[in-house]
Amino acid sequence: MRKYDIIVIGAGSVGLPLAYRLAARNLKVAVLDKLASAGQGQNKAAIGGIRATHSDRAKIKVGKASLNFVRSLKQEYGQDVDYVQGGYLFPAYDPEIAAGLKGLLPTQKAFGLNIGWIEPEELEEIAPGIKTEGLLGGTFSPDDGHLSSLKLAGAFHRMALEKGADFFFQTEVTALGQSRGRIETVKTNKGDFQAPLVVNAAGGYGRQVGLMAGTDLPVFPDSHEAGVTEPVQPFLKPMVVDIKPDQNSDNYYFYQNLAGAVVFCITPRPQRWGTDIRSTSEFLPMVIPRMLDLYPRLRYLKIRRVWRGLYPMTPDAKPIVGFDREVKGLFHAVGMCGQGLMLGPGLAEMIALALVEGEEDPEIFTDLSPYRDFSGRELLQ
Repeated sequence: MRKYDIIVIGAGSVGLPLAYRLAARNLKVAVLDKLASAGQGQNKAAIGGIRATHSDRAKIKVGKASLNFVRSLKQEYGQDVDYVQGGYLFPAYDPEIAAGLKGLLPTQKAFGLNIGWIEPEELEEIAPGIKTEGLLGGTFSPDDGHLSSLKLAGAFHRMALEKGADFFFQTEVTALGQSRGRIETVKTNKGDFQAPLVVNAAGGYGRQVGLMAGTDLPVFPDSHEAGVTEPVQPFLKPMVVDIKPDQNSDNYYFYQNLAGAVVFCITPRPQRWGTDIRSTSEFLPMVIPRMLDLYPRLRYLKIRRVWRGLYPMTPDAKPIVGFDREVKGLFHAVGMCGQGLMLGPGLAEMIALALVEGEEDPEIFTDLSPYRDFSGRELLQ
């Protein structure tokens, strides 16, 4: 029996920064992951956008904390994750879309988000080459950005190791042992682990881990595809997000990374439920016409590769974060809805405060509670 102060299940977008935050507080931390190395689940599939631009107060607050920490990684921690503060741009060509984006601004600004409506001329300066015909303007949040998901995972893994966290890869959790309503052991294919606190940060498999403790969390993964082009000279700084749906898809988004490649993704309609991450033949015909219509200068770029990952969705498109009411010592941090990369760094510190020091931000832990009313839906998911 290997004994620890705390066990984190999942070495991904939440588990990695959380392991660092906990180990930095001198706790003996074990991180268990069934894959071969850090960040090899949905973290690896993330295209790299990181933003505080949401329409929900908890996600705005967490997103701002994530951005603040990511900005400090290179200077304060010596970790270069290819972060670029290029902002997020939401163009509008439809009066209804424009009205919806403008309608969100009072709420977003009330929660401290740096965002505003910009007219077509300014939008074209920010995104040179974007289609101008019918352009009504858009919202722009300059404090957001993008980075390398692989480099971010590597940075948090190194930082956690330096603080003494232990990582056990190719170690699959098979059961959660309980005694008198409290977590007692975490059983794996490589032996048992013991700790008074266990965090379920299992991403797309968070529901399965919850069921091992008798808790049915409403986390249901669906799959999204992404792609990347060859690198070219820099021409675009922001992440461009078109939220107007068509008959086959909802929003799609793209940006140019630090190496010059354009990275892109789309939300298919209907959603592709399940854990299948094999690439499909429908992705490129779905996304390319929409991208070229919005940004014609992309026409001659060559696509290098495509891939598919999971969005662990909840009914209201917000994460599930909080203690299990029935099983003492069990904490859930799952259902990131495809936004673990942008929420994980900020959320990790908030979870560490709750676990170690008993400090819970009432807005975060009420809004994201596993026992909240899941009606409604976050608009800028």
